[in-house]
Amino acid sequence: MTDGDFGSAAEPTDRIEIYADYVCPFCYLGTRSLAQYRESRDEPLAVEWHPFDLRSGQRNADGSIDHDVADGKDDAYYERAKRNIHRLQEEFDVEMAQDLATDVDSFDAQVASWYVAQEYPERWEAFDEAIYTALWRDGRDIGETDVLVALAADIGLPTDEIRDAVADEGIRAALEDTVAEAQQRGVTGVPTFVSDGHVARGSVPPAHLERLVEGDG
Repeated sequence: MTDGDFGSAAEPTDRIEIYADYVCPFCYLGTRSLAQYRESRDEPLAVEWHPFDLRSGQRNADGSIDHDVADGKDDAYYERAKRNIHRLQEEFDVEMAQDLATDVDSFDAQVASWYVAQEYPERWEAFDEAIYTALWRDGRDIGETDVLVALAADIGLPTDEIRDAVADEGIRAALEDTVAEAQQRGVTGVPTFVSDGHVARGSVPPAHLERLVEGDG
């Protein structure tokens, strides 16, 4: 297992990869679209998750975010983003507690999710969903270790392991390497969906994901 192989016990024949960052609203909307597509299928779909750090170019040596580093996103960009988010909310019938989460650092959440993917793969999907729900439906700060530990407890994960994993420099370095590898493969934004060599970028609708996986992608 590389980054996680999370399908049904029925040995799925179809597979999709998703590169995502929890702090990205379009990733949340993209996962809603993916969930709708999976529900429409007669056969299970294997989902392989790859973490991605949208703020990697803004991080200081200690891992903190330097918000003074230009990321090319001005007020006009955020206004366009909000309009697109509202459009996709209506299209996918999704409720959200907030449009953006620019003050939230998702790196620790990805570290925790990475650990669960490796050590408890059968519970990763529930943990992944819990993190997205906490941020985008409940407005909680997933950058707080106590929040991640509480989410882990809710689905029966060992909370001491989650707390230790978030602080583990080896796991953090492995995640950084994985993100760097994704960037080298040409992933520059999220969500990015990949299936059988075909790529879809952004919060595409379920029908688009169907074409990506089942043909004519």
